[in-house]
Amino acid sequence: MTCAHSHRCKIHWLTGALLWTMLAGGMVTAHGQNNGATAPLLRDVGIDQRLNDQVSLDLRFRDETGKMIELRQYFDKKPVILALVYYECPMLCTEELNGLLSSLKNISLDIGKDFDVITVSFNPRESPPLASAKKAMYTGLYGRPRAADGWHFLTGEQSSIEQLTRAVGYRYVYDAASGQYAHATGIMVLTPACRISRYFYGITFPPRDLRLGLVEASAEKIGSTVDQILLLCYHYDPKVGKYGLIISNVIRLSGLAAVLALGLFMFVMFRRDRRIS
Repeated sequence: MTCAHSHRCKIHWLTGALLWTMLAGGMVTAHGQNNGATAPLLRDVGIDQRLNDQVSLDLRFRDETGKMIELRQYFDKKPVILALVYYECPMLCTEELNGLLSSLKNISLDIGKDFDVITVSFNPRESPPLASAKKAMYTGLYGRPRAADGWHFLTGEQSSIEQLTRAVGYRYVYDAASGQYAHATGIMVLTPACRISRYFYGITFPPRDLRLGLVEASAEKIGSTVDQILLLCYHYDPKVGKYGLIISNVIRLSGLAAVLALGLFMFVMFRRDRRIS
């Protein structure tokens, strides 16, 4: 490696680190070229929330084997996590997928059983062999049964990619000078009918938030009684893409629990007094 090349790599890395530092509090944007075009490019990058919008089930992509499929094949009875990346991204796409994997391993809901994951490359030049390699790696690291049936890695033509990214409000820009994309990082949770339910920003996703998002997107058809109680206590804030505590509901639930506890105590004492007498 030449000194000049090494110097350019350091500049690219530092630029990415600076962007990460500036945007770490919310949505993350990546761009690997340190030049005067960076600021104009980033103005066209972001995620516009389109909650409850319908995503077309007719969009066509290629799966990891190269087979042409329609999105409808992955939507029926389960919610779906959608991750938009490109497989040869040198930085944040890998971090995003690693963060998603970490969160998925820390919730008891299972890919392929309770929900599916669809990872789509927004680089039309990428091919199924790349997608297949990514799938093998991430389903292997996930390590649970049925993961290969439920985690799909897709590639597609520019027209399908544009329709999908536009439908979910995902804005990115290709920089010909660097051969890379300036893009946001975040995932979307879709309902079984392919409607947009939740957005989560960044490269790490709190397992509690992700689980609650999946439970809500399923119309509470998955999850446990504890999840239903948590959904009463926590409310999704679309501005930050997180769940926040609703104090008033917590107070109501605490009051109800106290009343129930008191009622149970009185019932036990009444039964005890009757046996003694």
